[in-house]
Order: sequence, then structure tokens, then C-alpha cells
Amino acid sequence: MTASHAANAADELRGVGLRVTAVRVALLETVRHGDHLGVEAVAAGVRERVGHVSLQAVYEALHALTAAGLVRRIEPAGGSPRFEGRVGDNHHHLVCRSCGAVADVDCAVGEAPCLTPSDDRGFTLSEAEVIYWGLCADCSARST
Repeated sequence: MTASHAANAADELRGVGLRVTAVRVALLETVRHGDHLGVEAVAAGVRERVGHVSLQAVYEALHALTAAGLVRRIEPAGGSPRFEGRVGDNHHHLVCRSCGAVADVDCAVGEAPCLTPSDDRGFTLSEAEVIYWGLCADCSARST
């Protein structure tokens, strides 16, 4: 991680009122440079940057960064939580039923919350989460 990236991450952490630690900076950089990473992959990326860190510390940092809106947690049905650095734009996801690959897809229609339910039951909506399920290109090619 370059000094400028670390400084930007530190500024972002301060900007949302979080204490700046090496683990949080490394975690933010790992998630932003990864692709829908699971907790183990995030932990491995943090360890590459700062050395030993407990899985519990990674979970706690992920929780803090998610709550602060710097990281997004997605949980495709039947899978483990994944984390990404693309936040604030209400995008959706494509998930492969075979290999579990996850890819971003822009909003289905219009502005957030993207999709208007037939009955909002009095809720004030701010976001919609859509997951498209199917087979990725590699798995589709193998199944034919």
C-alpha cells in the first residue's frame, strides 16, 4: 500500500469518527482492492500488510467499517458474508450458482431505491438489494 493510499484511508476513517489503526487502514485497502472478499480472504490481505492479526480483530474492524458506511457487507443466500468497497451507489450483484463468483451490476432502473415495490406497507425506502442468480460465463461454458 502506498503512503498516499494509507493517508486517504486514514482520512476517511477520521472523517467518519473512527480511530485510525494499522488494521483498519489495511482492512479498508484490502477490501477496496479485492473482489467481494470473504472474511478469511480479508484477514489474509490484512496480514500481508501488517503482520499477525486475529480473526476476531478482523471481524470487529469489518463491523465498525460497515456500520460507518466505508465497507458494504453482502450475504448471498446459502453463502458466507462478502465485503466490498463499493458503497453509496445502491448497485446490485450477480451470483453464480455453481462456483459462487460475485460481480457488481449497476442499478436496475433509475435512482435509488431502484425498484419500487407493489406495496411499500408504509416503509420509507432508501435502498433496494437485488441479487441475480445464474451461472457465470466460465461455468456456463463448462456445462454445455
